[in-house]
Amino acid sequence: MIKVLIVDDEIHIIRLLRQYLESKRYDVFTATNGVEAIRKAKTIEPDVVLLDHIMPGMGGIEVLKAIKKFRPETVVIMLTAVIDESVARITLASGADVYITKPFNLENVETSILSKLGSDPA
Repeated sequence: MIKVLIVDDEIHIIRLLRQYLESKRYDVFTATNGVEAIRKAKTIEPDVVLLDHIMPGMGGIEVLKAIKKFRPETVVIMLTAVIDESVARITLASGADVYITKPFNLENVETSILSKLGSDPA
């Protein structure tokens, strides 16, 4: 089963993603801030991290870099309300595998997961 860590400070985004992904047979974990995300990534070793770009405290790029240091194979999909090509380039150069802007389509998120992993969730 594909393990996904959802990291967002907006609880409604976490709920939406969690409900959708669990219905598609993913093993879902959540974190609401960067410190919690890094801790959970170390213990659960997710296949994929869905990471909010802008969060209080530790921002998404900082979390991305930290996770990629100890789990470079983890696919990181940045989810953000920031629609800016320069931010997208910086995010991808920092190690993100995909950059998706909010509001997003749930099917597109799953398509990105599967295309990066090359597998089905089961």
